[in-house]
Amino acid sequence: MCKPAQFVFLFLIAQTLLLSSQGWEQWRGPNGNGHAPAGEYPLEWSENKNLSWKTLLPGRGHSSPVYQDSTAWITTALETVASQEERERRANESSFPGAMGLHYLSKVEFIALQVDLKTGKIIRQIKVFEKKAPQAIHRLNSYASPSPILKNGKLFIHFGAFGNACLNSKTGQIIWKNQEPDLWIHHENGPGSTPVLWNKLMIFHLDGTDKQSVVALFQETGKIAWHRKRSGKLRENPQTKKAYATPLIVHGSNGPVLISTGADWVYGYHPETGKELWKINYGILGFSNVSKPLRFENLFIVSTGFMKGEIHAYQMHGNHPPSLAWKMTKGAPKKPSPIIVDGSLYVINDGGILTCLNARDGEVLWRSRLEGEYSSSPTFADGKIYISNHSGKTTVIQPGTSMKILAENHLDDGHMASFVPLRGSFLVRTEKALYRIATGLP
Repeated sequence: MCKPAQFVFLFLIAQTLLLSSQGWEQWRGPNGNGHAPAGEYPLEWSENKNLSWKTLLPGRGHSSPVYQDSTAWITTALETVASQEERERRANESSFPGAMGLHYLSKVEFIALQVDLKTGKIIRQIKVFEKKAPQAIHRLNSYASPSPILKNGKLFIHFGAFGNACLNSKTGQIIWKNQEPDLWIHHENGPGSTPVLWNKLMIFHLDGTDKQSVVALFQETGKIAWHRKRSGKLRENPQTKKAYATPLIVHGSNGPVLISTGADWVYGYHPETGKELWKINYGILGFSNVSKPLRFENLFIVSTGFMKGEIHAYQMHGNHPPSLAWKMTKGAPKKPSPIIVDGSLYVINDGGILTCLNARDGEVLWRSRLEGEYSSSPTFADGKIYISNHSGKTTVIQPGTSMKILAENHLDDGHMASFVPLRGSFLVRTEKALYRIATGLP
């Protein structure tokens, strides 16, 4: 029989092991909502304050890191820029009106990096794919924008149409690759949608200017489990057919539903089979969606994307199609995902307009403006909301009935990736480096 002191000692060991095993294994965290685990997190930092380490990263990428135990994984792309002659030739061959302004490479290498969380040292750099003369992307995007996912000792990687892979997260060994020709699309602006894992499947969007679908691969083998083409009628202009959003799986009264935002339509699919359960037209032109849907009580909330984007909240009704509960027609984001805190929806749009709404009925509680342009999604940690812009400035606000700024912090490079909470600190991926920000450091 354990004595009281022994019981306390064993309990503390168990708690320590539990905490050490916690991780941030997918983009937006364990629940996909941007909420950090409980704990104290840094309020202020700079290049010279509260900085545990800074590691320069090879290549370019906008994906967020994921971690489990003592190491993190992050993706990047090593770029060999095309010559001026090649850029002009390929732009002239393109039918896209803005082709001359895209980013052209002669070669790109798709890389997975393993990083030691204590020191920031890059442990492994693994080339997963290589592509010569890859399709061009938007200059604001990268070839490594979708974030990876960790599960059961495996790292799942998605580079859009360029390919999918699964690695052993301990050794870095490549378990499988999938570059099926049937999954090739023309992204135009580059890959953007992060996958989700459900049961034995890895599910992702492939919404290009030419083809639009949702795909599930078997996690064990990388083989296609199902491939569902979008059924909603789209406009004739190919530029209005693409989308880059990440799906959301919700568990309703009649089982799981994959909430999937594409151009002009939001869809519901059964995640096991890909069967389309329903679809709803936005009622306006909406495309190039990037924001991830959110679940709140019996609502799901989406952004319709580019042009005159709106926030729509839909009420779920079991086997029947959802119905529009409310919408916000001003200040919707094209790229950042909203966040919900204490029943309030906080929406930062690309131009810095920050709106706070009642998530239940859409009532606008207040609206303000932050400096700069925004792509990364906010993070909620230690009772605060962290919002970062392209130039490297992070504004920390207090959630509530009015705008209250607690701190403004600056790093040398801009933020496109979302923050990753790490046991009372943050991992921050900028254009050039990966930082670990922790309180109590000089």
